[in-house]
Amino acid sequence: QLQASGGGSVQAGGSLRLSCAASGRSFVGYDVGWFRQAPGKEREFVSVITYRGRTTSYADSVKDRFTISIDNGKNTVYLQMNGLKPEDTAKYYCAAKHFASTSGEFYYWGQGTLVTVSS
Repeated sequence: QLQASGGGSVQAGGSLRLSCAASGRSFVGYDVGWFRQAPGKEREFVSVITYRGRTTSYADSVKDRFTISIDNGKNTVYLQMNGLKPEDTAKYYCAAKHFASTSGEFYYWGQGTLVTVSS
């Protein structure tokens, strides 16, 4: 089970760090991603850190502002969000999939944590 935390309310330009903890399992062998869903919009990809090489990628909208990282000892993936904008307001979800999954779909999901950015 994945547990996302760290959301909150900040003003534009502020920072938050989201955490995704894996209970009862390790992230070894898994790609871990962050997604978000704003009110009235579809869920969208934010960032991913892969198992192989722990490479990272980001949506263009968050590149150079957000950083994804992993602490294997704590079985936790982080999303450091700097320079937050009102358009970053959304519920953020972490998700995982085995690195060898052929479908490419994430199938373990956390419950989400709400981020609200005011102007």
